[in-house]
Amino acid sequence: MQYFPLFLDLKAKPVLVVGGGEVASRKVDTLIRAGADVTIVSPSIENYLQTKVDAQECRWVQSFYHPGLMSNEYVQVWATTDNNELNHQVHKDAKEKGLLVNVVDDLPYCDFITPSLVNRGRIQIAVSSGGASPVLVRKVREKFESVLPFNLSLLADFCASKRNSIKEHFSTVDERRKFWELFLNDTKVELAQSREELEALYQASIATSIDMQGSLTWLEFGVDPELLTLKALKKMQQAELVLHPQDCPFEYIDLCRRDAEREVYANSAELSSMIANPELKPMRVVVFIPEGSAEFKLLTQNISIMTQGS
Repeated sequence: MQYFPLFLDLKAKPVLVVGGGEVASRKVDTLIRAGADVTIVSPSIENYLQTKVDAQECRWVQSFYHPGLMSNEYVQVWATTDNNELNHQVHKDAKEKGLLVNVVDDLPYCDFITPSLVNRGRIQIAVSSGGASPVLVRKVREKFESVLPFNLSLLADFCASKRNSIKEHFSTVDERRKFWELFLNDTKVELAQSREELEALYQASIATSIDMQGSLTWLEFGVDPELLTLKALKKMQQAELVLHPQDCPFEYIDLCRRDAEREVYANSAELSSMIANPELKPMRVVVFIPEGSAEFKLLTQNISIMTQGS
């Protein structure tokens, strides 16, 4: 992983943009939408930026850039001019003050990069190739745009409005998580187009008892995680504990729920001891075993095993 993915809260935080052309316009537009306090430094600016300045959505210092304009108050600095020498000077001045800086289209001079975004209100998906292939990123983004429903924004706002209500109804994090899983997996919820529809479905769901029983799911791993079934992926995303041998490819483990516990077992005898632990009974456990292995036959007798592609 070349870059650490991070969503940064820029609300009311000062950001410096050096340059006033088309590139600066794109960056300033995104920064304003994120709520940043933007200062533009440039002897002239595009008409679009002028409208933003006139609307007092950002400020403009009408001047050529000089080091005296760099300040420790900025949390981000953007160099967007078509003058490489000037951009590198901005980078040098920012680094001397310990500031995060991005020189547009000049990767070695970037402390951070901006991903391609898919926006659905509160839901944001960021896609990046680390600067390697913007066209490939665009293709990935197009896939997301075509698959993700536009009511995601409505759903996110509704879920946010129920945070206090759900805490009052369910005392534990586990109960709340399982409720939301059931609620959001409901086809009617996925198709809802109004808050009133969601409210009716929510009230019906919250009146239904939640199954707090644990589960034990056996999954065979091979060499190609793309052969995993949708059912297997769903179980992996719901897992609270993942048990796997040392040689299980990381690609499989990485597809499991991010905050699930992960434990390595050395052999079938150790695995048998682990799954016999009574503390696992209320947990949703996923066990990875090698594809076609004879070692686990006794453990898995009369148990349905999810195999790749089945």
